[in-house]
Amino acid sequence: MGGDLFERELAEHLAVAEAVRGGLAAPFASMRALWLSTVQGGGKILFFGNGGSAGDAQHLATELTIRYSRDRKPIAAIALTTDSSALTAGGNDLGFERVFARQLEALGRKGDLAFGISTSGRSPNVLAAFTMARSLGIATAGLTGAGPHRLADYCDQILAVPSTVTARIQEMHITLGQMLCAALEQDLGLV
Repeated sequence: MGGDLFERELAEHLAVAEAVRGGLAAPFASMRALWLSTVQGGGKILFFGNGGSAGDAQHLATELTIRYSRDRKPIAAIALTTDSSALTAGGNDLGFERVFARQLEALGRKGDLAFGISTSGRSPNVLAAFTMARSLGIATAGLTGAGPHRLADYCDQILAVPSTVTARIQEMHITLGQMLCAALEQDLGLV
């Protein structure tokens, strides 16, 4: 019982991982360079997303501020998904579509990186945050799945997982995100 599901899910995961391996090396290198230039320039990375992507935003921000693989100096990062008062007040007073945009307006500065995560690439509050970031001169980057979506129109750099299955996209998002954290530590000479 469940053996078919077990094999099917793992096979699908491995197929998507191979597609990422075969198609995202160059975009990954560009994203890596953007993360590095942001941090070396004194900027911070502001992460945001909804649902599982909110969890990924928090996870990645923590990997940078606390540690990824070894004890080291902290790297400036924040997840805009962690302040329940800001999220609920923003949702109530401004509308849920503006909760991340408002936080970016308050906390973001030129030289920072707005890093949105949206499996569909169509999350209105993620797109609104990117619009705000661009109006402030803040670089934009994100993780998403296969199109069609609009996220690429809003980002300076994007890693689009070649899948339309939410679970597979999310699995690759956290993998790619952790790889970026590892790369940043390495590039900064912190490991």
